[in-house]
Amino acid sequence: MARYTGPACKLCRREGCKLFLKGDRCLSAKCALDKRPVAPGQHGAARKKQSGYSLQLREKQKAKRSYGLLEKQFHMYYEMAANMRGVTGENMLILIERRLDNVVYRMCIGSSRAQSRQLVAHGHITVNGKVVDIPSYLVKEGDVIAVKESKKEKPFFQELKGAKIANLPKWVTFDTETLTGKVEAIPTREDVDLSIAEHLIVELYSK
Repeated sequence: MARYTGPACKLCRREGCKLFLKGDRCLSAKCALDKRPVAPGQHGAARKKQSGYSLQLREKQKAKRSYGLLEKQFHMYYEMAANMRGVTGENMLILIERRLDNVVYRMCIGSSRAQSRQLVAHGHITVNGKVVDIPSYLVKEGDVIAVKESKKEKPFFQELKGAKIANLPKWVTFDTETLTGKVEAIPTREDVDLSIAEHLIVELYSK
């Protein structure tokens, strides 16, 4: 499957905001966006008047890149949301938030969504006691997410044991002693901390 393999920090600069693609590095003085807060390229610093389409496209790209999704995947979530009751844009973001790789990231098992996706794909994570290696798996309320028992002794997870986790979303819990968490509730739009104007994405796809 095709995927972006270039510099992650360049994507943040292109969108003009932190997408937190590099974990803790995004919060440090090494953040590329803090050093060069302009779009990449020779004319990145030039001011450009954005059209309505450009604004819509940028919001879509920002959302896709934040969650590490391809166009086909992202559009699939839009179609699913459009067939659900409620506000399409909010439903779309909630569906993406329920992805297993994102939940692993929200529980701070992985420092970034890319790392969390790798942990899931390599079979390190279980859902309700069964190994699930599909990053796009949609969790449900009450699901128990844990590190696979045979993987807990690996150095990566040993460093996580006993660590204090700050800013854990209210819809998930995670015990660093047992390396086990739970989906306490389905996330709401207020739980999505990304600065995304989802109505612009819906307008773009509705054309």
